[in-house]
Amino acid sequence: MYGPSSPWKGCARTAGRAGGYDVTMEELEQGLLTQPWAWLQLSEDSLLAKACILTDKGYAILLSDLQHVWHEQVDTRVVSQRAKELNRRLTATPSAFLSHLRDLICTLLEGSADPKGAIFSCERLPDGLTVRVRSELSGLPFHWYFQCALASPSMVSQHLIRPLMGMSLVLQCQVRELASLLRMKDAEIQDYQENGAVPSRDRLKTELFDETAFLDRVMTENLPEACSIENGKPFAMKLQDLYVAVTKQKFQAGRKRQGSGDSQASDGTSSNETDGGLLTQPEQQSSAPSLSVAETLNMETSLPMQRPHLSKVKRKKPKGLFS
Repeated sequence: MYGPSSPWKGCARTAGRAGGYDVTMEELEQGLLTQPWAWLQLSEDSLLAKACILTDKGYAILLSDLQHVWHEQVDTRVVSQRAKELNRRLTATPSAFLSHLRDLICTLLEGSADPKGAIFSCERLPDGLTVRVRSELSGLPFHWYFQCALASPSMVSQHLIRPLMGMSLVLQCQVRELASLLRMKDAEIQDYQENGAVPSRDRLKTELFDETAFLDRVMTENLPEACSIENGKPFAMKLQDLYVAVTKQKFQAGRKRQGSGDSQASDGTSSNETDGGLLTQPEQQSSAPSLSVAETLNMETSLPMQRPHLSKVKRKKPKGLFS
């Protein structure tokens, strides 16, 4: 599903709540925001999912069936306690359990049919969703469950509504730019035509671009399919590069606003020194957000357009060309 530079390979660092909001909680929220959505099929349940895992802090996971959104975030103390309850024969540090969970989750979100032999199942509850995991760790059975509660409206807005609105605006800009480019190409071809150029092959001849007719045709032919989002699989499979580009742009804007007020204080904190490698990861990946968006928008049309070979006829203007 993703190549060597897959966002899942980097599983953004996270932190858990241990008595109120703190800097590490903010790191968790930002890390989760810039992760792409993946599509999962667990038994009869189709889900969109994203996750961030930090082996020395905790994890956060977000799940949705397009009707509800569920969320869980825990720190190492919760991980240690839950691991002891579920795996009495296993003795390991929380970081070891988190490392194992990260491997399993990342493999699952990458679309592997067999995530390292692990078995995932989910159970819907009136006010939540439980995802259970069965696998092996150090040759012994390993059990885990993600106890997800309904996400807050603000979290739904942050991870779905606002990014989707941003993606819609970017795609609208793409359509306008492409329409403008086609009009310029038509003007260029018309100039060649008026100076006596002819296409080398009849099949290369094109009609003038009519933006209104084009948009009407797109609405008629593609709108029904586009509105049949079903279980969210097309969104997860085709639009995640654009989703990540939009959320990283929002992340960078937030960092700039925050940095303008407390840059001196943040430079000297020990948490930044500890987690610096990961905190700079979103910046490095999105140092040129416009380029990421451009690359995303050009995925469907990445092949270069072949310009018709036009032969020039001097001084003579043949009649009936392009008729």
